[in-house]
Order: sequence, then C-alpha cells, then structure tokens
Amino acid sequence: MATIKAHTLSGFMELLPAPQTQMERLMEVLRSSYGVYGFTPLDTPIIEASDVLLAKGGGETEKQIYRFSKGDSDLSLRFDLTVPLAKYVALHYADLAFPFRRFQIGKVYRGERAQRGRFREFYQADIDIIGDGEIPAIIYTVFSRLGLSRFQIRINNRRILNGFYAMLGLSDKSGDIMRTVDKIEKIGPDLVRAILVDDYAIEGEKADEILAFIGIKGTNEEVLASLEKYRGRNEMFDQGLDELTTVAK
Repeated sequence: MATIKAHTLSGFMELLPAPQTQMERLMEVLRSSYGVYGFTPLDTPIIEASDVLLAKGGGETEKQIYRFSKGDSDLSLRFDLTVPLAKYVALHYADLAFPFRRFQIGKVYRGERAQRGRFREFYQADIDIIGDGEIPAIIYTVFSRLGLSRFQIRINNRRILNGFYAMLGLSDKSGDIMRTVDKIEKIGPDLVRAILVDDYAIEGEKADEILAFIGIKGTNEEVLASLEKYRGRNEMFDQGLDELTTVAK
C-alpha cells in the first residue's frame, strides 16, 4: 500500500496558532467596526452555480475560476464576494430594507499561479451599501483601530469610467478594457497598450488616450481638475464626476 505524505496544496494557507490568533483578532476588529456603522453580517455559499458567478463577465474570470461538475450541475467556487451579494439582493429584494448595509468576511478561490502575496485561497473582507455611501469613513476607522498610520484610500466612480469609454465610442469593449488596464501595475503600460490594440482592435490613438486617462495622478484637487477637462462630453461621465467630487470634498 502506497504511503501518502501529508501536504498542503500550493497557494492554500494554514496558519500556526500564533498567527491564527492574530488573524482572529484582525477579523474581530473588522466585525466590531462594521457593526458600529450599522452593517449586518452576511454569509453566502462557497459553491455557486457557474452561470451565476460568470454573469459578472467571463474572459479572465472564467480562466481562473475553480469549476467542476456534480451530476448535471455546473458548479464553481466563489471568485469574490460581490457576485454572491448581487445574487442575494436579487433573490431577497422584497424582504430587505434599503439602504441595505452588509459586511462579509469569507474565503474566496482563484485558480491562478501561486506567488508571494497572491494565494489561491484567501480571505476577503467586504462592506457594501446598496443605495447609500459612507465607506471611506469606515475604512479609516478600521485601519486606525488596527494601528496603521500610513495608508491611502482610493475611490473611483464607475460612471466616470463608463462615460469616458462612451466618449471614445468603446462602450461595447469597456469590460475588456477595464480588465486589461487593471493589470498595468503588474505588466506595465506598454504591454497593456499592445493587448488593447492587438487583442481588442482598439486604435492606437484611442489606446494612448486610455493610458493617459488612467495615468492621471496627484492630490484630490489635482485629479478632479484633470477630470474636469472632460466635462461636457458625456452625461454619465458628468454625473459620476459630480458624485466623486462630493465624496472627495
């Protein structure tokens, strides 16, 4: 009879008692801080129907998702906590009070190459408000209670992105573009541009404009001033910019 050597799969984490205790303390800080702001806990299944999880968009997600069959069922391990939340709200919309505030701390699974800082099984700590917003203040409270003094909170507005791509006549490719530009810190702007042009048939001039747009940096005031230069070209963009300005100020 063959001897089986005990081992843990690559990219899956098992902590010794001391770091596990630290992990539990961190999660307790998160839970208590979220509760102060009126967020209620939520738990969703780790396994979902594949068509539900992939409704957010196939492509890169489909390549990384853990997918399997059981009888006639096409199943997958959850890739994030956002899609299960959307499903939950859709199913229970009539029974929920809005704005609906939920927090969820749970494991998610991604079938990508395990490397430093990137696991195949890891925790996500999500807070979402359906119908309202004060999340930056909550993030500040949590990080401060954890003893962190040097951190940066980044905020965006999806209407700004969708409006910008509409200006360029690229609304039908916005999902592919956003998934690609999200990789810029990992693969660099030159490769991002090559993917946009070669894989998605985006004109070089428009690819350059996209890179210039996502490369806008500076203080809140400087970023908002740069975005103001695009005002008046798309109604959705203008609405998103107004909302972002309200949050930032």
